[in-house]
Amino acid sequence: MPEPVTDNAATAGTTPASAPDCSACEFQKDLLASGRCDPAEACIQVQNSRRIDGFLKRNPALAERYLFDSRWEHRAVAARYASQNALKPLLFDDDEAVRRSVAYRVPVDWLEALMHDVDREVRITVADRLPAERLEAMVGDSDYLVRVYVARRMPAGRLFRMISDPDEQVRKEVARRLPPQSLALMAYDENLQVRQIVAERMDPESATLLLRDREWLIRYLAAAKAPPETLRELLDDPVDEIREVVRARLAGR
Repeated sequence: MPEPVTDNAATAGTTPASAPDCSACEFQKDLLASGRCDPAEACIQVQNSRRIDGFLKRNPALAERYLFDSRWEHRAVAARYASQNALKPLLFDDDEAVRRSVAYRVPVDWLEALMHDVDREVRITVADRLPAERLEAMVGDSDYLVRVYVARRMPAGRLFRMISDPDEQVRKEVARRLPPQSLALMAYDENLQVRQIVAERMDPESATLLLRDREWLIRYLAAAKAPPETLRELLDDPVDEIREVVRARLAGR
């Protein structure tokens, strides 16, 4: 499952934060004194995801106090540690980093609210967590990577809608998971790598569909498994390796 992202920019969690003023902090007397916070590693007063996480990891009971903080860093990190029941309002938070944290933790029954989120990382987390039988609603997602996750997890018997997906990465996942007896439907895919997966997985009878493929690799894979009586047309193939495997199979080797 993809880890939730809690920074809006690549450097947001690593940018040095200004030193906090512990003398004015409400946690100075109890948490600081007992080692449950540390201005360098575990501090809630700074806008630094790493230190905020360190603080709430040591003090998870305080997480709900920061779920509606004005600073997105605090809300995003607090969502990691607060109880699930407290997270529902954050499904519609304005910040995508907050929604990513929420998508990673909320009960799966709540995930449909995020199925069409504007942020693709949120939708990827949804596709990774939803029960497989409920993924069909995401087959038409606008982002190819979301559809890749859907193709990896949706029941194989429901993948037919994705056979003609516009993205080759999605079709590769479909070709890896379709039942072998259904792979004939992808025998003429425009992408070589998709057809290679098809040729490697399809049953011998269906492999005859690939014996005239324009790419020699596909013809070779098909010749290695198609019924021998279908191979004579390849005795004159322009590629030596294909002619050799055909002669060997016709000779019963």
